[in-house]
Amino acid sequence: MSEQAGEAVPAAQKSSWTSFLKSLAGFTGDLSAMTAPPFILSPTSLTEFPAYWCERPELFAAIADGKNEEERALAVLRWFISTLKGQYTSRNESMGSEKKPLNPVLGELFYGYWPETKQRGGKTTLVVEQVSHHPPITAYRIANTSKGIALTGHNAQKTSFSGGNIIVKQVGHAILTEEYLITFPRLRIEGLWYGSPYIELAETSYIQSSSGWLSTIEYKGKGYFSGTSHSFKATVTHPTHVLQSPHVIQGTWHTTSTDKQTGATFHDVTAPKEEVTVVPIEQQDEWESRRLWYGVAKGIREGDFESASREKTRIENEQRQRRRDEAAAGTNPTYERLGKLFSANPPTEDAYVYLNNGPFA
Repeated sequence: MSEQAGEAVPAAQKSSWTSFLKSLAGFTGDLSAMTAPPFILSPTSLTEFPAYWCERPELFAAIADGKNEEERALAVLRWFISTLKGQYTSRNESMGSEKKPLNPVLGELFYGYWPETKQRGGKTTLVVEQVSHHPPITAYRIANTSKGIALTGHNAQKTSFSGGNIIVKQVGHAILTEEYLITFPRLRIEGLWYGSPYIELAETSYIQSSSGWLSTIEYKGKGYFSGTSHSFKATVTHPTHVLQSPHVIQGTWHTTSTDKQTGATFHDVTAPKEEVTVVPIEQQDEWESRRLWYGVAKGIREGDFESASREKTRIENEQRQRRRDEAAAGTNPTYERLGKLFSANPPTEDAYVYLNNGPFA
């Protein structure tokens, strides 16, 4: 990596990037409300991000095909690890560096699907809604009804600045078919000094099954002198009544990993992914993401940041006029019940209940 600060920053944007870095260094509290320089903005709303959970829909559907609790626990882990590349490195590959997504407005919607195939059975559907504006919370549901499998969750971020990096604590969780509680890793956004930010996962996340199987996933990145970017180690431990050695999976989550017990490849995401299918913009409701942000996204893609900013301000002003009650609906008993099995922190969390009233109901 070059040692020259801001080398990846366009010449016309160097001044605003320098000011942005100075603002970060002196900022205390949550960074989510800060305005980023135009060249670092993404033309995509955060409400589209749950689609990354299912860009390999055959792995999602395969969870239902496990013959026993152990096979299903390993299938859940394989699917989860396979989602991480899309969630956390795809912008680097398509845009050259990590970009700041558009902040969704309250009530914003995103619908999509992956069509039926012989391998994975029926259509897999996605429904996303921005359920809170302060703090910003995105709720989502992905379902393949022919396989009897569904993922329901919500996600928010709390951001801070430390050691030259942006630290993102992901708030929320997901429940898979009422049997698995999935927590999220922390993110560390590095490369800011060079104007080429990228995400590294940090600390530990968990997948706890109601049958007692637990996947503990530890994330490591590249240090100054050693290590490999995007590394992880997952340990799959059995319930107390099962007498066997744990499964240990190691590798890099954006490429491949190996089951150390068998030596076999555990996951491989080097093949192309399958993008979510979305109806054309002219057929979308006014609150669906791609129609709502069309003018902003067009300005960003064309480098017309002035028009993008003007359109973004208009949308945000309209949003302030339609603010509604954002009180949470209560805590989640499934989170609390499964969370006790591995001492989840926090012990309780708010829940958002899918009402089966989306376009695919």
